[in-house]
Amino acid sequence: MTRIAGVHGALAPHRYSQHDVTDMVARICLPEGADRRLLDRLHRGARVDTRHTALPLERYGDFKDFGAVNDAFIEAAVPLGAETVSGALDTAGLSPRDVDLLMFTSVTGIAAPSVDARLVGRLGLRPDVKRVPMFGLGCVAGAAGIARMHDYLLGRPDDVAVLLSVELCSLTFQRDDVSPANLVATALFGDGAAAVVACGARRRAEGPTVIDTRSHLYPDTEEVMGWDIGGSGFRIVLDASVPDLVRKNLAANVDGFLADHGLTRGDITAWVCHPGGPKVLEAVAEVLELPGGALDVTWRSLAAVGNLSSSSILHVLRDTLAERRPPAGTPGLLLAMGPGFCSELVLVRW
Repeated sequence: MTRIAGVHGALAPHRYSQHDVTDMVARICLPEGADRRLLDRLHRGARVDTRHTALPLERYGDFKDFGAVNDAFIEAAVPLGAETVSGALDTAGLSPRDVDLLMFTSVTGIAAPSVDARLVGRLGLRPDVKRVPMFGLGCVAGAAGIARMHDYLLGRPDDVAVLLSVELCSLTFQRDDVSPANLVATALFGDGAAAVVACGARRRAEGPTVIDTRSHLYPDTEEVMGWDIGGSGFRIVLDASVPDLVRKNLAANVDGFLADHGLTRGDITAWVCHPGGPKVLEAVAEVLELPGGALDVTWRSLAAVGNLSSSSILHVLRDTLAERRPPAGTPGLLLAMGPGFCSELVLVRW
């Protein structure tokens, strides 16, 4: 089976309190002299204490168009991605020349050549490395990326695969936009990256084993979450029905997946959940009837760095392994949700 040999998370260089970010958002999003009580309430309710940003806060009012914002994304994403992949390979005890597949995911900027292509020479990867850049999966892409690496390694058991996620969410905040969706996004999202190194069954490696994966795409939910892309860049689509979709669908999805492996929720020794926000996490805990403390690592990640989109679940996975490593040989479950609307489940053995 696929072995997760190394996980490394990195954060954008500038760290601020939630209060500092709220003041920046008020400056660039609200009309001068506007009532900011809704903004303050949403930011307080996000349960985020600190966040990292790709740029100093004072620069976020300077951008005039999407082109300038996207240039800033590429300029910041490449060095942050290089740092992150290097850290994951070091953790796995492997070199860049060992990598056979490099997958890259982001939903906060675009580039052609893609960021993964720009990293090959910089990191010293082989020129015959296979590359798979992915866009559009959003928050679910961390879990989905592990699942797709697993699919690849089942057919290439001698190979090493790397998944890199870089999400610079602050660059998508919309200036002069007082919509509730934009204000919620500015309350939750931060900037960071994460990388996972996975090895096929015939490679010697230490770490959790991927047993199986399961994808679910929910019909008639295309307008629930995503982007409206225009001249100002990525304008968030975020419907208030997301927690209800979790309550309606997640339990049956999880139970059916676990049952296929002779397991129940009670067998899971660690839940690695994407920190989608307080209402989503509360819905997950409620509908799965999780014991107290089951999502503590996720809640701490949300408070410390905010929602990092696809990078977040990989940070939670790293923290789970570092802070409260589950008993060896027991089952764990990674779960995330994102645009589509969809969910991705990854069953692991610790």
